[in-house]
Amino acid sequence: MTTVNVHEAKTHLSRLLVQVEAGEEIVIARSGKPVARLVAHRNNRPVRRFGALKGRLTVDDSFFDPLPESELAAWEG
Repeated sequence: MTTVNVHEAKTHLSRLLVQVEAGEEIVIARSGKPVARLVAHRNNRPVRRFGALKGRLTVDDSFFDPLPESELAAWEG
């Protein structure tokens, strides 16, 4: 882990980003006190696939029945 001061981080940000992409962790310090940590971004969100649930879900025919008047009134306010 490398520690740099704010001025050096501002001056050499591109170089620091190359180091971070290579897996290094950079600590940015102000007056010798650590303030921030520069690490590579990891996208941990799962990939969404269109149609992934096809064949796994069913919708009952009653789903398409008209709503009762009391429910319609609640939705329409």
